[in-house]
Amino acid sequence: MKVVLYWVLAIIITLAAVIYQRKTGPTYDKKIEVAVNNTNYQLKLVRSIEIGSGSHVRLGIDDTSVQAKLYYKKYPSNEAYQSVDFEYGQKPVHSFLMNKVFKITEEKGWFAEIPEQPAAGKIQYYFEITDKNGTTSYLEHEPVVIRFKGAVPPGILIPHIFFMFFAMFLGNLAGIMAVFKNRRFKLFTNLTIVTFFIGGMILGPMVQWHAFGEAWAGIPFAWDLTDNKTLIAFLFWLLAFAMNRNKEKPVYTVVAAIVMLIVYSIPHSMFGSQLDPETGEIIQGWIQLILLQ
Repeated sequence: MKVVLYWVLAIIITLAAVIYQRKTGPTYDKKIEVAVNNTNYQLKLVRSIEIGSGSHVRLGIDDTSVQAKLYYKKYPSNEAYQSVDFEYGQKPVHSFLMNKVFKITEEKGWFAEIPEQPAAGKIQYYFEITDKNGTTSYLEHEPVVIRFKGAVPPGILIPHIFFMFFAMFLGNLAGIMAVFKNRRFKLFTNLTIVTFFIGGMILGPMVQWHAFGEAWAGIPFAWDLTDNKTLIAFLFWLLAFAMNRNKEKPVYTVVAAIVMLIVYSIPHSMFGSQLDPETGEIIQGWIQLILLQ
């Protein structure tokens, strides 16, 4: 019965991590509420665009009597904002997940075109809406930032996501078993390091290469937070594997599991690679953040 509880607890922790990752991070759509002609709308504002899929910002508002304008500029930069009018219409959805899984092939609303950027290039924007009550500006002081990325083949991206979360599940299970001195924690420690190596150290760089043209942007070459946190977690699991080879030392597995939870609590792609608009070189977001202060 205890073993069943270990599995259930590991599943709950893993699912919580999946939900958390879907709700956080700088590349997932930003959700805000706007009032248009006394009607409230929940908008999802794009923060990640795949190169070649159409570079536009969409407002999911079905009221065609309003006017809207988008203000944008490259990020980071001190250049002046440019503006473009939103136009109402419909556009095709270029997404394997949305097309094949959710059967969504097009979307309607107000669209504003922005210039497509190279991989890791960014644009920040805010917008205003004019209705019968006047003109209202949204996010002018906290603009949304879009990062452009290259297309990652589904045959690489899907296995990467699967192995990363499967590794987390196995790691949670190993950690729980280690806490309660269940001897099978060694087996799941070994399985964790194998799946984490495949998902994070093999498929991860492949995803990075297709998305941003760099296979590895972490230590010792650069300071990409996503790559470095993956490396740190992997090293802790490697230590747990090594320390448990000849003698059971569950504390190392417990520590590795805790480190993995901490790593997964950091929003995905936070302070990730970005293009310097002046030099054309890919740098890391947190370094640029420090330099701009």
